[in-house]
Amino acid sequence: MPERKPSWWKITNYLWPASIWKRVLVIFLAIVFLFTAVSYGVAQWYIAKHANEPLTLGTTFISDYAQSFGLDPKDTLSAILGDLKIKQVRLVSYWDQIEPTPGNYDFSNLDWQFAMANQYGAKVNLAIGLRQPRWPECHEPAWALSEPKSQWQPQLYNFMKVVVDRYKNNPALDGYELENEFFMEVFGTCTDFDRSRLVAEFKLVKAWDPGRQVMISRSDNWVGVPIGQPTPDEFGISVYKRVWDKTLTHRYFEYPLPAWFYASLAGWEQMISGRDMIIHELQAEPWPPTDIHQASLQEQYKSMDAKRLKDRIAYGEATGMRTIDLWGAEWWYWAKVKQNDPSVWNVVKQAVAQAEIDNQKLAAKH
Repeated sequence: MPERKPSWWKITNYLWPASIWKRVLVIFLAIVFLFTAVSYGVAQWYIAKHANEPLTLGTTFISDYAQSFGLDPKDTLSAILGDLKIKQVRLVSYWDQIEPTPGNYDFSNLDWQFAMANQYGAKVNLAIGLRQPRWPECHEPAWALSEPKSQWQPQLYNFMKVVVDRYKNNPALDGYELENEFFMEVFGTCTDFDRSRLVAEFKLVKAWDPGRQVMISRSDNWVGVPIGQPTPDEFGISVYKRVWDKTLTHRYFEYPLPAWFYASLAGWEQMISGRDMIIHELQAEPWPPTDIHQASLQEQYKSMDAKRLKDRIAYGEATGMRTIDLWGAEWWYWAKVKQNDPSVWNVVKQAVAQAEIDNQKLAAKH
């Protein structure tokens, strides 16, 4: 009669099988479980650490994008700052628009945006550098495209200094975003991803305006913490949840990542580098299968409507990050004034108002 194995032996054999490949699988799964558990703990630590800080809901404004919807840019920004009462806005300084020919600068478009920010008491986070928000991401002027890097790089530095010098004493300026999502090679028409250029630009901006924060943004869903230079004053992360997958499934895809995933990224970053993180782009506009201007409103609402937007803002707040810039303000205004549907606009308006109420209650406690 065969010897009966004790129950503990069966459990041990199950957890640590004889097959080398099964053992490798067990080790891999154990590592994944341990990493997930630790990351969840880091996320909860980060959320608790920042729970009693005020919440800022901001946005990005790009006058060209407003015009692409047939909107008046001044009316659009005035409504964003006046009606929505948003007090933080990221503005852009496209190289090709401001320096269309070498040494000739036109700041008229950006000047009125700063003037309006001052009028409404809003703070500006100014995007600077070659790569800035919205397609084609890199905005070099035509005259620089044919030049070798040895020529256009110092010209880019000179342009950046002119921009910084023009606005560094402006009361509305709160800080800079340097080279939006610099290392995201899969999106945009950019061709230069040389880290040494990013390091040099960071050092230059800090020398030109040492009193202001410089934020550098990372891509959204990659696991890991930026450890290479430069180390900015603050990190930004973009969060896109529902997009059209044009490569594999050819249908809408929603990233299944929980909010604590982004909290863990922010928490790991803060523990390793001592720097905090903000959401510099929280998806608040559609991502349809065609260009947004060609998609019907019904199609657009498949990836972003009032309900999804309300849920998305709640998702952003659940990450524990206390500065959240919503992406798509020009689209909200277009839906309101051109499509006679203020639903998404009102969701943002209510969220900004609620954040102000909560911040006042928080201040009263202290």
